[in-house]
Amino acid sequence: MLKNDLFLRALRGETVERPPVWMMRQAGRYLPDFMKLREQYDFFTRCRTPELATEITVMPIRQIGPDAAILFSDILVVPQAMNIEVEMKPGVGPWLPQPIRSAADVEKVIVPEIQQTLGYVMEAIKMTKRELDNEVPLIGFAGSPWTILCYAVQGQGSKNFDKAKRFCFTQPQAAHLLLQKITDTTIAYLKEKVRAGVDAVQIFDSWGGMLSPEDYPTFSWQYIQQIIDALKDEIPVIAFAKGCWYALEDMAISGASAIGVDWTCAPETARKLTGGNITLQGNFDPTRLYSPPAEIRNRVHQMIDAFGKDRYVVNLGHGILPDIPVENALAFVNAVKEYKTP
Repeated sequence: MLKNDLFLRALRGETVERPPVWMMRQAGRYLPDFMKLREQYDFFTRCRTPELATEITVMPIRQIGPDAAILFSDILVVPQAMNIEVEMKPGVGPWLPQPIRSAADVEKVIVPEIQQTLGYVMEAIKMTKRELDNEVPLIGFAGSPWTILCYAVQGQGSKNFDKAKRFCFTQPQAAHLLLQKITDTTIAYLKEKVRAGVDAVQIFDSWGGMLSPEDYPTFSWQYIQQIIDALKDEIPVIAFAKGCWYALEDMAISGASAIGVDWTCAPETARKLTGGNITLQGNFDPTRLYSPPAEIRNRVHQMIDAFGKDRYVVNLGHGILPDIPVENALAFVNAVKEYKTP
């Protein structure tokens, strides 16, 4: 029995004394103890070593006290399992030496056996669950098929993912085959995570906003919907698509338990577009965590007032930045814990 089930209650739409809080990318980057591990082990070693992934996942629970843990991993372990080479280059970020650019390249991509290729993630989940000892829920996650395609085709991060979009628009058949392979792999991967013990899952469509409102349903949302349909009866699913406020109406009737909102959409607008009947998550501007703690506290309280305390999970509008002071992250979490209904 979970000692703190506030997060899961909010996902179910129950009345709560205050909204729960966690932060995207809370496991790492800004924490000094994480930086020490980063000096000792490269990125994918940390992802692939259950003991390290567990230590990093639990770190923020002990140090800043959010209401949910999110497993330390990366969305790009999925393409790695699919026979797509992915490196993490210092100063560059994700780097794919052989990006996918043709139908022949797509043919080489496999839908893997999950336990064989990503079993280390399941071990990390089991180990983390033991370490958490029912203190808070554990969130598992995956990237959206579109976001994975962006990296697989572009070969690295990008401001506009022009090569990925060109691939979709000039070779749509190959693009949809790749998207379906990623979708099938992601469903199998998340189902294994459920079996391993996660309490909720989140789908990160980090690059959804690169698509126009006309193209988004075709190249992204229909595949996210497949994932939601496959998992919604087993576990709460959160869908987060950065820059996609225009799709909130469709997201609200998708069967997801909650919809993530980025900081470019006002709380009132998000509630209106989603009909007010679904849990929303977000949407504090991550750069606002540079503000003094007193201002963070005031702005967090204003944000909760705007969303309303029920059917709401307090979070950032994207991942926490690596140079945010720990005391400011703590101020964000504590502001939620101190919140009283006006």
